[in-house]
Parts: sequence; C-alpha cells; structure tokens
Amino acid sequence: MSDILCRWLNQEVKLSRTVSSKGIEKDFSNGFLLGELLHKYELQDDFPLFSEGRVSNAKLNNFSRLEPTFQLLGVQFDQNVAQNIMTEKHGSVTILLYQLYIALQKKRKSGLTGVAMQTMRPLAPAKLQTMRSEIYRERLKNLVPRQTDLNLSRVSEKFEAKYKKMEEKIARVHFQNIRKFEKFQEEQRIQDLEKQRLGRRRQHEMMARIQAAILQIPKTVPNRTLKSIESHKMMMKKKEEEDVLNEIQKFEMLIKKELEAKGSGSKVPSAAQTTADLLSTYSDEEYIKKIQKRLEEDTLAREQREKRRRKLLMDQLIAHEAQEEAYREEQLINRLMRQSQQERRIAVQLMHVRHEKEVLWQNRVFREKQYEERRLKDFQDALDREAALARQAKLEYEEQAQKEIEIHERIAAERSQARYKKHYSMCTEILDNIIDLSTKIAEYRELTHNLIPVKIMRDWKELFFSGKPIYEIASIDSKPSRFTSEQLIELSKRNLLDDNDYEEYKVPT
Repeated sequence: MSDILCRWLNQEVKLSRTVSSKGIEKDFSNGFLLGELLHKYELQDDFPLFSEGRVSNAKLNNFSRLEPTFQLLGVQFDQNVAQNIMTEKHGSVTILLYQLYIALQKKRKSGLTGVAMQTMRPLAPAKLQTMRSEIYRERLKNLVPRQTDLNLSRVSEKFEAKYKKMEEKIARVHFQNIRKFEKFQEEQRIQDLEKQRLGRRRQHEMMARIQAAILQIPKTVPNRTLKSIESHKMMMKKKEEEDVLNEIQKFEMLIKKELEAKGSGSKVPSAAQTTADLLSTYSDEEYIKKIQKRLEEDTLAREQREKRRRKLLMDQLIAHEAQEEAYREEQLINRLMRQSQQERRIAVQLMHVRHEKEVLWQNRVFREKQYEERRLKDFQDALDREAALARQAKLEYEEQAQKEIEIHERIAAERSQARYKKHYSMCTEILDNIIDLSTKIAEYRELTHNLIPVKIMRDWKELFFSGKPIYEIASIDSKPSRFTSEQLIELSKRNLLDDNDYEEYKVPT
C-alpha cells in the first residue's frame, strides 16, 4: 500500500519533494507535505503560512492548521494521531494517507470546492467544530515538547556522551600504562635473565680456562698397552714443556718491564743471565705454586669485581624503578586532579542547567495557569457571545417573520385588488354590452315602431353572447397592410355573423 500511495503522491499529485516508501514517516513528520497535498486539491488556503522546519513550533503550527481541513473531509484526526506522525511511528502516516486518498476521491467525484463544502455545513456543527479545534490545539501544545526541552536533553546527552568517552579514554590510557609497565617489567626480567645467562657463561668460560691451566695428573693409570701409555706420556710431557715455556716467556716479559721501569741508573743485566739466575733461584714446584696462587687471586678479584658490578646495577635498577613509580604516581595524581576538576566543572554546569530547568518549569506552570484562566475566560466569553448571537438571531428571526407577514399581507391585498379589478372589468364589460344592446334595441324600436327583424335580433344576441361590441368601432372598408385592434374586433364580428348566416343557410327553417 505504501508503494501505491507513493506513486499517487509522486506522479498524480506531484509534490515538491519525492516521497519513498522507506522514508515516508520522516518526510511527513512536520506536516508540510500534508499541507501541500491539501493545497493541491484547493482545500488549504493558508498554505503559505506553513513552515518546512522540523522544530517543535513549526510542527505545532502545521498540525494546528491541518486539523479543520481533515475534519471538513471527514477524516479521523486528533492529537494522538498528530503525535504519532510527529514521532514518526510506523504505519501512522500510511493509514492517514489512505483515508485522505479515499476522502479526496469522493470530493473529486462530487465536484465541490473547499469553500462550497464549508458553506454547505450547518451552523451548529461548524461552531461545535470550532470549539473542538481550540481544544485540539491546547491539547496538542501539551503533548508536543518544547524546543528548549529538546535542546536541553540534547546538551545533556552530549555531555553524558563526552563523559563516557572521557571515562573510556582514561580507562584505555590506564590500561595502556599498565600494559607498558608490564612490558617494561617483562623486558627488565628478560634483560636480567640475559645478564644472568651471560654471567654464568663467563663463569663457565673462566672455570674452563682455570681447568685448562691446572695440570691434571691422573691418580690411576688405566689398563692400556705400553705403546699407548708411552705415547700419552710423551704428549703430556710436550704439553707441559710448551706450557712451561709459555709461562716462562710471559714471566720474562713481566720481569723485563719491571726492570725497565726501575732501572734508570743501574746497569741492566742481560736476558740470558737474568733467565739463568731466575731458573737457578726458583724451582719448578715453587713456580707452579706461584702461578696457581696468582690465578686464584685473579679469579677472586674478578669475582669481586663482578659482584660489585652486579650490586651497582641492582642499586641503579632499584633507583630507576623507584623513580618510575614516583613518576607514575605523580601522573596518576595529576590525571585524577584533572578528572576531579572536570567533574566539578560538569557538576557546576549540571547544577546551573538544573536551576534553569527549575526556573523554566516554574515559568511553564505559571504560564499554564495563565492559559487556564485565559481559556476559562475565553469559554465564558464564548458562552456570552453565543447567548448574544442567539438573542440577535431571535430578534432577526422575529424581524424576518414580521417582514414576511407584511409581504404576505401586501401580496394578499394585491391579489384581492387584482381579483376585484378583474371582476369589476368583467361586470363593467357585461353591463356595457347590456346597455349597448338595450340602447340599440330602443333606437331600432323608435325607428321601426317596435318592429325588429328576427335576423337582426339574432345577430345582436350572437354578438352579445360572444362578448363583442354591438356598435361599430372602426371602419374596414379599405384593406390596410396592417390592422389595428379595433379593426381586428370588427373583422371577428363580421366573421362571426358570416358563420351564423352560413349555418342558417345550411339548416333551412
């Protein structure tokens, strides 16, 4: 049905805006297109006063002007239907347009205009409809929310949406900070594990070096062949010799460096003599013990350095974590302070809005009281006006009745006068004919000594009975082109007498 109505509105009526079945509720929600539709059918003369806006005042103006036209067409329309159309309730516009389509088709078949339909309505229903229209406008004003309330609700919704977005943003930032902190802790843990792994690796390398430097003499000789034992002994001896030579060379280099540093004026001994003296001074066992002791001291010093370095790193890490914790607490306090300031600002704005709403509500209540008093006064004025109009109508009716009685009496007097004149003229004519006949008979008797021929008397009687004058009125000896009324009477008299003579001739006595 929506497609049929849209085709009717777009193709036959041709509204200023193309209507679709999907957005028909939104297109007709402000009442402008309904006014244009009725204006196309010459039913809405105040269409230039309609507004295309979608604010509350525009909708109230449009639907207030539409109600009398709908009632004139007999379409069911009240404040509930208007509210459903304003709120874009599904199906409300379709039902109204279907009823309007049927009513407009009936109006087109009847061929009546809006003025004619308004004129043909009885006076009492028209006045009752006027009062109903006033009640409809007042109820519609109470049902339609004011634009200030709508704007205030939009502002409140806007601030609530901003508050929700701000809360979501703060929660998201807090979650991101937690994730960053957890990621930082994970990275620190991975770095600590890497450092521990590197430390263990270095310790293993150091222990491997120490183990490689220490001479390992097996306590038990495995059961091998002589050749393998001898070859193993030779290899061990060669290795020991190489190690000893390397250590001796290192030792000699150290001695040379110390001697070069110390000896400024003394004579420097030769390398062969220094080596021989040192070899003669130290035995092999003391030398090996000295090397092992030095290696142990180096290992202990390295471990101490590593411990001091790890302790220093741990102190730095703890200080850094404390600094980060203080920074996070400071940021959190600043954010909470900003949030509390915004909340206070929003609370102040909401209190101001609430105060304004309270003032508006009080003004609305006061205005409603004024409207109620004005409506009561208007209703009383309307009753007084109706009473005055009724008295005026009664007086006009009495005056009209008196005028009609006078007209009736005048017409009756005129009719009686005309009837009197008619009877008087008839009697006068008859009396004149009698007098003429008597005079004619008297004249003829005087001339003929009371002897009147039968034919002449019969002709006079025929003329008397026919209402023709006995005496000659005009002469018709000559034949004029045009006869007068008197000549026509004489011709009729002659024809009548001729007919009588012909009848007498036909019927002989």
